[in-house]
Amino acid sequence: MNHSKQDILEVLNIADNFTLAMDEEIRQDGLAGSLCGYALELNQTPDINLLQQRINKFSQQFPVALSSLQQRGKRFYWCKREKDPELFFQHSCSENQTDQFFQKETINQLINDKHNREDLLPIEFHLIKSSTQCCFFIRWIHPFCDARGVDLILKYLCTEDTSPFEQKTGKPLVNQQLDKYSWWEKFTLLVKGKRYIQSIDKLTSIQAFKNDQPPQQLNYSIFKLTPAQTEQVSQLARKKVGLTGTSLYYIACLMRALDKLNPEHEGDAYCSPYAFNLRKQRALTPLIANHVCALFAQAPRKIVQDRDKLFDHLKQQNIQVIRQQLDYAFLPLMWAGSYLSLDKYGKILRLSSKQKERSSFWFSDVGKLNIPSHSFLGAEITSIFHLCQVTTPPGLAFLCCIYQNQLTLSYNFVEPLTSSVQIEKLHKLVLAELLEEA
Repeated sequence: MNHSKQDILEVLNIADNFTLAMDEEIRQDGLAGSLCGYALELNQTPDINLLQQRINKFSQQFPVALSSLQQRGKRFYWCKREKDPELFFQHSCSENQTDQFFQKETINQLINDKHNREDLLPIEFHLIKSSTQCCFFIRWIHPFCDARGVDLILKYLCTEDTSPFEQKTGKPLVNQQLDKYSWWEKFTLLVKGKRYIQSIDKLTSIQAFKNDQPPQQLNYSIFKLTPAQTEQVSQLARKKVGLTGTSLYYIACLMRALDKLNPEHEGDAYCSPYAFNLRKQRALTPLIANHVCALFAQAPRKIVQDRDKLFDHLKQQNIQVIRQQLDYAFLPLMWAGSYLSLDKYGKILRLSSKQKERSSFWFSDVGKLNIPSHSFLGAEITSIFHLCQVTTPPGLAFLCCIYQNQLTLSYNFVEPLTSSVQIEKLHKLVLAELLEEA
């Protein structure tokens, strides 16, 4: 490829660099990098020609989808390829495979597919077909966009009139937010961010799984609650942590389940990083790039063992975050980190001052999805779930979403650190906590 400025489409924003550093950390663990997945299970095969047309239109309007991630000097850029690649792929089940096994195996292969970073497509669309099942699977590399962005891309593909989805112009949201502050305010936020991290690092994070074997691959287990169970969980979440604290309810229940699963593990507290989204509610733009800041939910083991105290503790943590603007305090730190090497930045993000892993698990809650079930090009969406690669340790990511009044829990785990059998035991404990049956 001709390394000239003419082939540069876009530079990464400061949140993209944040996710790129984690991509490097995952690769150094011997895994496939920061690949993520968004799966739509369908009741039948959609209109394939129309789907291809929508994907082609998307790539024409957003050419970064066809680009290659290249390092030029110390910075990373999305750059034009010599030839536009295909983004849409179809997979059909052979006669000697069961439909359910074929879907699971295909998704496993896609999420564990190892490539050099510059060879990876930013986003791919896969239609996985069998006689009784059909799944539309979107796979992307995290520096390209976040989960909210892929939700918007899906809406784009399901919509005939794409005029509301405008080309992203001007500075990214994270840079726009940072530009609102004077240099003195940025410095004050930076100091707040550093103190916030120092307070988190006073307690050593508990690791749920042993890390004495080399990681081999990501696996996943998906569990769907019934509409009645989902409504029960929603009511309990509102009661325990308030209308805006549903994510904290999920996090707290997982903390308690992990403590019951492996109480002998060393450490002082359970700590989970989670994303704070800078997009406006229901905004259609921008689709691509990352627009998040990082926050932490942390609770000492003694508090975790008392259910009511745990909810109060996490709620108070969150109140302090808002009052002290800690949800924005990472912006100056992310800006500074974008000038570091990926290796150095990743170690700063992952390791505490004691050189211990900072997180007990990764968490993401994409909330209640409002995509009409009948909107997918002649097919009906029956369920949705998400996937993401994760560093080892912690080797566990817990992803939540609600679709068609059903809460879906996606456990992403690294083998052989743990297994699907162990995850099933963990889920039973999580479910009991969510339904307040523990």
